[in-house]
Amino acid sequence: MLICIPEVLSKAEVADFRRIMDAAEWEDGRSTAGSQSAMVKRNEQLPPNGEVARHLGGRIVKALLANPLFVSAAIPLHIFPPLFNRYGEGHHFGIHVDNAVRGDPATGMRIRTDLSVTLFLAEPDAYDGGELVAEDYYGSQEVKLAAGDLVLYPASSLHMVTPVTRGTRVASFFWLQSMVRSPQGRSLIYDLDTAIQGLVTELGRDHAEVVRLTGIYHNLIRTWAEI
Repeated sequence: MLICIPEVLSKAEVADFRRIMDAAEWEDGRSTAGSQSAMVKRNEQLPPNGEVARHLGGRIVKALLANPLFVSAAIPLHIFPPLFNRYGEGHHFGIHVDNAVRGDPATGMRIRTDLSVTLFLAEPDAYDGGELVAEDYYGSQEVKLAAGDLVLYPASSLHMVTPVTRGTRVASFFWLQSMVRSPQGRSLIYDLDTAIQGLVTELGRDHAEVVRLTGIYHNLIRTWAEI
């Protein structure tokens, strides 16, 4: 399940992020890649344990946890500290699968990477190429979103970033461990929640059938949640 979530950050917030990031020192992006990924990765990133990445990453996590659509789709248990990358002309990230487990040396956090996240921090017309291409049940999907928008997709999927041929692609990327391990379970819960929210708009939150379906929603999470 690939889900796009709009306006996680406002345009003003994106501009502030870029002001801070553009003044920072960047390093070779291969420093956080696994052995397989390092062979196909060509980009730059902010030092993961640096003050800039940690500060901006904390702001992203705060925004995500206040976003109902993100919480509904991800059912997050642990969110890995967000990282930041930059692709200039000729940079790319070839086809790969993300590591199954990620560890953060600064905090000792270790998570199972159920979902991968890309938060776009450059407008689509600021660069050519740089599409995120991910494989899912319906085939290959290309994603290139507005600055401040986010895409959530299974970390188990084959994916890549196509070569940038003009301009600069800037983004935050990270992973999360969901309370619900099964992709099918997360998809069902998300579809149910989406249907409930539609009924709330139509019938009201206190309608008997809405209350009943809400109970089913929570009982499914109670059945499948790993915490």
